[in-house]
Amino acid sequence: MRLFTAKLVKTYLFLWSLQLGAFTFAQETKLSGRITTAQGQAIVGANVRLLLQKTGTTSDSLGYFSLRHTPHTGERLKVTYTGYEPFEIVLTNGKQPLSIVLQPSVQHLNEVVVTGQLQPQSVRNSVFQVRVIDRQRIEQRAATNLVGVLNNELGFRFSNDMALGTTDVQLLGMSGRNVKILLDGVPMLDRGDTRESLNQIDVQTIERIEIVEGPMSVSYGTDALAGVINIITKKANHQRWSLYAKIQEESVGNEYRLQPQSDFWQGVHVQSIGGTWQYKHWDMAAGLSQNTFGGWQGNSEGRNKEWLPKNQILGHFKVGIHKNYGNWYYRNDVLQETIHSLGNVNTNTLQARDQKYITHRMMHQLQANLRLGSRVSFLLAAAYTDYQRKTQTTIIDFTTNKRTLSLGQGEQDIARFDNAMLRTTLNLHHSKTVQWQTGIEMNFDHASGGRIAGSPRINDYALFVSSVIAFDSVVQIRPGFRLIHNTVYQAPPLIPAINAKIRLNAQFDWRVAYARGFRSPALRELYFNFFDASHAIKGNPNLKAETSDSFNASLTFHQTYTKWVLTGFYNDFRNLISYGTDPNDPSVSQTINIDRFKTTGSTLSYAFHRKQFQYSLGFSYIGRYNQLLNDDTYQTQAMPTFLWSPELNANASYTLPKTRTTLGVFYKFTGQQPAYLGQQNSDGTVSITLSQVKSYHWADVTLTQLFGKHLQVQAGVKNIANLTRLYNTANTGSAHSSSTMPMSYGRSYFVGLSYQLAKNL
Repeated sequence: MRLFTAKLVKTYLFLWSLQLGAFTFAQETKLSGRITTAQGQAIVGANVRLLLQKTGTTSDSLGYFSLRHTPHTGERLKVTYTGYEPFEIVLTNGKQPLSIVLQPSVQHLNEVVVTGQLQPQSVRNSVFQVRVIDRQRIEQRAATNLVGVLNNELGFRFSNDMALGTTDVQLLGMSGRNVKILLDGVPMLDRGDTRESLNQIDVQTIERIEIVEGPMSVSYGTDALAGVINIITKKANHQRWSLYAKIQEESVGNEYRLQPQSDFWQGVHVQSIGGTWQYKHWDMAAGLSQNTFGGWQGNSEGRNKEWLPKNQILGHFKVGIHKNYGNWYYRNDVLQETIHSLGNVNTNTLQARDQKYITHRMMHQLQANLRLGSRVSFLLAAAYTDYQRKTQTTIIDFTTNKRTLSLGQGEQDIARFDNAMLRTTLNLHHSKTVQWQTGIEMNFDHASGGRIAGSPRINDYALFVSSVIAFDSVVQIRPGFRLIHNTVYQAPPLIPAINAKIRLNAQFDWRVAYARGFRSPALRELYFNFFDASHAIKGNPNLKAETSDSFNASLTFHQTYTKWVLTGFYNDFRNLISYGTDPNDPSVSQTINIDRFKTTGSTLSYAFHRKQFQYSLGFSYIGRYNQLLNDDTYQTQAMPTFLWSPELNANASYTLPKTRTTLGVFYKFTGQQPAYLGQQNSDGTVSITLSQVKSYHWADVTLTQLFGKHLQVQAGVKNIANLTRLYNTANTGSAHSSSTMPMSYGRSYFVGLSYQLAKNL
């Protein structure tokens, strides 16, 4: 009887539990919704939590989520995602899908950066003052190259070589040869002393751009005296697969035509396609873009164009593997670029001389980030770049329409440059207070070609050590040094640097730094000779290496939605490499050393970001040293030591949540650039008078509209002020100069269409 009673009780409890479970299931409801940004873009991987029941899920590739839950009084739903303000509501019994819009948080003003860091961290925690241009800003600018992204930034100025179709950059008063261009931390190789690689990177592949101002020679070696521009490419972002495609059409001044005319399409035409794929531990990415620029006639007559036509094909391929102990990846970037220079017809011979500048660049890189324990990590970066630029000159006879190769000296040439780089870094997290980084870097440069004297090689070997010492999260000090052995130049015995950051309180951060810079002359500056109708430049194998001492400081004020940054800098260069006159032939320019050169100045910037509205303002005042003061052959009495120039920029964007329309306005004022003009007097002396390069305004307006989940349409106006050339009466001391400076091809209009499709893991 007792046994029967026990079985009866167990049976009753079992049936009761089934009933309770059925009742509970009957009470469960399905909660679903979609999470987007204020612009209507899906947020992938947002964390969705029920706080009382302690259950949750994540949003999929389209921003949707769903989960089952049992209604509880006071149950709260919380949604979080990095870079956005947390969203929290009290649930009701309603069964309608939720529409959740996340707003950017203050963290949006404090992005995670990697350039020069021991490990990825926020901008605020970095001892360096880092400027970040994110993907949203890049897309809003609708730029076809990096110059179109950076020309609105404080401290950046660009110059154009109309004969070669190339562009160079200045940063805070220092020339492009002192600026290090990195692609995912790997140096880009340039043929000349200009940073033309800025125009040879596919904008569609860029996730963000990190800019560190001031010498970074300890971390990145030669060429990093003025600063570093690190281009960070897109990652798979936890998506099973993704596809994207884009086309953009743009006028060039008042010229635009879809059909070919005179061998070239007028206007700018951009086509791009690519995608990513992930499976288990593997991920792959690939993309292909074509940028066609039909040139601009401008003031030129006949077949010749003021801005040369250009066609670019850019491709990339990446494959990587991710494991618990770290990750590896291989990436290959390819560029094929052709610039056309068409000559005018000789009325006597009915012939014309045309030139093509054909560039081929292939860049391989292998990178690894391995965790050797809880406190030790090992980083490897190996790269090889093969760069070739071919000059092809032909003569076309319009009586027979035959084209033949020109036999003139130097008119058929191939210049080859290659670089191999290996960098290994060991990071040790000794404690919360001290972190160490030590590494070895080797660079091997080689050049050859008809315009290059011999077949020179330069090898560079370096050991670098740095540490971060933190005191109670209030004070951070980062000392470091670099030892260099160069096979051509005697480097300083030690290149030191020290950076410090002090968190004064919850709002204020103060940074101060000193760094020594070193730059050995590049092969192109030593051995590259370039003579044509517009250039007469020769290398100088007797150049000395550049050195510099740099000081900079900044004060940053953080508030919930705003950020102020005040900076000041002073750079003192010795043996700066520039252009001068060949003493044996005044008609030829030659690379020379300038005994002393300095730059100084300050910037003030303000940024605001809240919900659908963001804007920024900035002002800079930069002075460049008058290098003629130390030359006794010039009469320079009562002349200022520094030549000063102001800059002002303003950017704003606003999104209408209901229509998902974003309006962007981008403006920059560049003040007059002082320069000096030398004039020969009758008594043989030289008088120096002050001259000015005219100030100018640059403004772009863009309109972005989202349709559905995947389609985006963009249109706008660039260079609203219709800027083409600036009047310039100064002799700048460059390799060649004129009375006007070419800046742009005038006001242009564009429209673009992009499509994205993805599936979350």
